Amino acid sequence: MRTLRPFAAPLFAGVLAILAFALSGPAWAQAVGARYPLWTGGAPGFESRAAIPEESAEYWTKHINNPSITAFLPEKGKANGTAVVIVPGGGHGIIVITTEGNDVARWFAARGVAAFVLRYRLFREQGSPYSLEDARADTERAMRLVRSRAGEFGVDPHRIGIMGFSAGGELARMAALSAPVAPRGKGDAIDRVSARPDFAILEFPGPLKAEEAVTKDSPPMLLTAANDDACCSAPLVDLLQSYRAARASVELHMYAAGGHAFNMGEDTPLISLQHWPDRIPDWMSDRGLLGKPAPKFVPK
Repeated sequence: MRTLRPFAAPLFAGVLAILAFALSGPAWAQAVGARYPLWTGGAPGFESRAAIPEESAEYWTKHINNPSITAFLPEKGKANGTAVVIVPGGGHGIIVITTEGNDVARWFAARGVAAFVLRYRLFREQGSPYSLEDARADTERAMRLVRSRAGEFGVDPHRIGIMGFSAGGELARMAALSAPVAPRGKGDAIDRVSARPDFAILEFPGPLKAEEAVTKDSPPMLLTAANDDACCSAPLVDLLQSYRAARASVELHMYAAGGHAFNMGEDTPLISLQHWPDRIPDWMSDRGLLGKPAPKFVPK
């Protein structure tokens, strides 16, 4: 965790005044993001738990009982119509809400991509009444909710992708390649919207997966891990082989070292990992996802 150096008293007072002005205006609302519950009244079958408060400290959040997305929308002049649902990791016991969530969303928004950070239910948290299927349902509902409100968010409903880190990468993979979880209860109109992402970015995803089918029409994928990540490099090699066999679109960046959770390169001495996020807009540009047509390429 980085700490700020102390300010001199007059300068500190001035900074407070500027912050007070900023907090009162719409720029702050955009920086923090508006939060949207996935279901009105709480998750189906667990409505009575919706009011149980979350717990957050430092970089993490847990006790997710009313799953939600937080929207980080780009400035209108920068918006390119693409959106991404971000699924943070944390081993299904916590959610790394900062460096695998909100920080990533701000990074995307600065590049014109509308970003939505998912808070999903944690089935490995001590005392949790939830299952992996509930976490999957939250992920799929997030995709459906963004797509159902695409006009409101100013995004193309056919350019909504997903990015998952670690445990969140497991959920993102399932959303992209596995049949959706059957909705609990009676369902609603949002449940009839497609939950399938139009593209997927998986960063060091864990080994959990559901029954999946990879075809030539599977969502294009960008895969990233470090080779010395004992947990989460092998799943990407297997996924690469499945995509290659199906002749589906896939790109893998396997770095020599870096371990687990190098995130967006903000806290690593390795230069290659510090620069790895640049591969994301490169890859998205080649797919026509950043407001310009994809470049034409004819294999020789």
